[in-house]
Amino acid sequence: MSIPHGMIGIRHVALFIKELESAVDFYTRVVGMQIEWQPDPDNVYLTNHGDVFALHRVSYTPDPMQRLDHIGFVLTDAQAVDDWYAHMVAHDVRITEAPKSHRDGSRGFYCLDSVGHLLEFIYHPPIAQQLRQK
Repeated sequence: MSIPHGMIGIRHVALFIKELESAVDFYTRVVGMQIEWQPDPDNVYLTNHGDVFALHRVSYTPDPMQRLDHIGFVLTDAQAVDDWYAHMVAHDVRITEAPKSHRDGSRGFYCLDSVGHLLEFIYHPPIAQQLRQK
C-alpha cells in the first residue's frame, strides 16, 4: 500500500501545563512566540509563524515522565486528513477520535502510535496558507 500524499511535517506539539500563565509568559516573552488563538482561559495556542505550540492547563499532577499531550502532523488540506485517516484504519491503527472539523477551520483526527503516544493528523489553515506563500 502506498503512503498518502499531503504530509508537511511535525509542526505542532501540545503540552499539559499546570502553571499556564507562567508558561505563556516564558514562550512569548523569552522565546518570542505569539498567541495565535486562546479559545478559553485554559488553552493557549502559540505560533512562531510556522509551528503551533499548544499549552493546555491541567489540574492534576501528570506523571513526571510524561507531560506530552500529543504530537501533531500537519497536512496540506482537509482531504489529506481523510486520506490519512483511511490509511491508518487500513493499517489497524487505533483511532481515538475520528476526523472532525474544528471551530478555527482546521480538520483532524487522533490515533495512537505503536507504543501509545497520541498523534494528531491535522489540516491547520494558517500553516498551510503560509507554506503555499513560500
